[in-house]
Amino acid sequence: MDIARIAASLIGQSDLYAGLRRAGTGLGPAQAEDLLPALYAALGPAEEAARLRSVDQGLLRAVIRSGAGLPALRGAQIVTDHLAMTTPAPVFAPDIATSPHMALLTAGQMPDMPAYSDPAFDQWFAAQGARYGLGPYGEKRSVYTAAQFADRASPERRMIHLGIDVFAPAGTPVHAPLPGRVASVSYNADPLDYGHTLMLEHEANGTRFRTLYGHLGASLPSLCQPGQIVAPGSVIAHLGDWPENGGWAPHLHFQIITDMLDQTDGNFFGVGHESLWDIWQQISPDPNLILRLPASAFTR
Repeated sequence: MDIARIAASLIGQSDLYAGLRRAGTGLGPAQAEDLLPALYAALGPAEEAARLRSVDQGLLRAVIRSGAGLPALRGAQIVTDHLAMTTPAPVFAPDIATSPHMALLTAGQMPDMPAYSDPAFDQWFAAQGARYGLGPYGEKRSVYTAAQFADRASPERRMIHLGIDVFAPAGTPVHAPLPGRVASVSYNADPLDYGHTLMLEHEANGTRFRTLYGHLGASLPSLCQPGQIVAPGSVIAHLGDWPENGGWAPHLHFQIITDMLDQTDGNFFGVGHESLWDIWQQISPDPNLILRLPASAFTR
């Protein structure tokens, strides 16, 4: 492994993610693990080292492993296999699948629909006659153009949605789909962030993973505390209203997280880079593994 050559190849690169993915080519598992610290030593005070250090180090390790032809996350397949064999409890009652629902698409398919962050959305949605509205996993959303959805490793904004959004009136109860333990209860206050946020930790054949519930109401701390055990079907939260949910129409952002990377503060990425979509799909696989909705629920 020619570290000096690899380090030199990163100098002047605008997209360091792409550079790291190329750098992982041909590496074995041990070499892939050793590459990042070796690169920092070789780059020294170079600006590229500072740019790499400014982003999530777990994501960088996943990019390198992917470049080497390895699974980006060791436990991702274990989690998805486990979920395919489970029977989750419905997250909402009545269940979304047996209730009137509609896809709420943001790429121009619904020109009359106000943005999710527009207060006019509530009245518009109420007039549609659907009990639930669904924002798809994997959708590219132009709303994520603010600086908080960028990082220094590349000029690319994170715009690909990593969860499924379920729109319903504020105060609608949210139920635990799986047995688990409360990993964190937090309030993420930045504009267009999650507001009240819950993470539950679950186990899949010895591998731990999490589910994230964002845009919740202020009842959350009275329902869940870190370390608490929750049973499938139990009420764990309520949907939050505009002042408490990050500035969005009332809805749940529901996401699976197979690996927290280096995030530890009760928050996690809700959107990912389009160029790293194969990696983000391993970090946060399709939440429909749990919701079990037909594919037609996410199309018009």
